[in-house]
Amino acid sequence: MTGKKTFTMIKPNAVKSGHVGSILHTINAAGFCIKGLKMLKMSPALAKKFYAVHKKRDFFPELIDYICSGPIVAVCIEGDNAVESFRNLIGATDPKTAGPETIRAKYGESMQMNAIHGSDSNENAAKEIELIFGKDELF
Repeated sequence: MTGKKTFTMIKPNAVKSGHVGSILHTINAAGFCIKGLKMLKMSPALAKKFYAVHKKRDFFPELIDYICSGPIVAVCIEGDNAVESFRNLIGATDPKTAGPETIRAKYGESMQMNAIHGSDSNENAAKEIELIFGKDELF
């Protein structure tokens, strides 16, 4: 069964560059409903929990430093087949190979600073939503 909710995070480079409004507009225009929204600066402890799946990778320390380098905008969104549909909207991890109309192609700067995160499975979406928003905070 496909999930109706997913998690996204507008990353520090896109926040700093002033793209939050444009990205949120793109998400809404694609038919997603915003169910939760908050701006925060991730602590290293929270970032390590969030990216625990990557902790054995060489790039993990740089990833944690980057995601903690400035504010992020965390968003819980709802839509049909949310995870897959949203990942199509954001495009490939590398903005250079992402489709021209995707969020990452428009606002990403590099593989790491690709403007936006999108959950890669229904299970991870649920975990990420709970980690950032808590169990009972969303509508």
